[in-house]
Amino acid sequence: MRSWTVGGGVIFDSERILMVHNHRRGGRTDWSTPGGVIDEGETVLEGLTREVREETGLAVQGWSGPVYTVSAEAIDMNWTLGVEVHLAESYSGELHIDDPDGIVRAAEWVQREDIAELLEGQQLWLREPLMGYLNGDVPKNGEYNYRIYGSSHSELRVERIRV
Repeated sequence: MRSWTVGGGVIFDSERILMVHNHRRGGRTDWSTPGGVIDEGETVLEGLTREVREETGLAVQGWSGPVYTVSAEAIDMNWTLGVEVHLAESYSGELHIDDPDGIVRAAEWVQREDIAELLEGQQLWLREPLMGYLNGDVPKNGEYNYRIYGSSHSELRVERIRV
């Protein structure tokens, strides 16, 4: 079973949130907060700081959290995903994308009230936790757990597991 650890960063600029537009394999696209897979030998915060700089050009000086976590198990595709999402305490720099993976194609400050519409149709394990956090409705333990069934993007069925 393949397994990934991912760091995600919530970065505010007044009432705007930094979102990145990702281009995935097979031509799919989605919007998310900046972040990505943590490399071997990195802590989550080291990897998250690196990913944010690559994807947005911003240098984050401090993180708090995690503000929530996500775990997802894709049984039919044989993978698991663990995500820690942290809140940027301070940052510097200007938006500039230098993503060596070529996944992130845009970084934009989005008004908080426009996030739900932007995330419409996105995967449940991405959309639901971020909207819960923004609406102050995170589970007491801060955890979101999902089981994913199906082996292709068009046939996925996602179930939230409440613990």
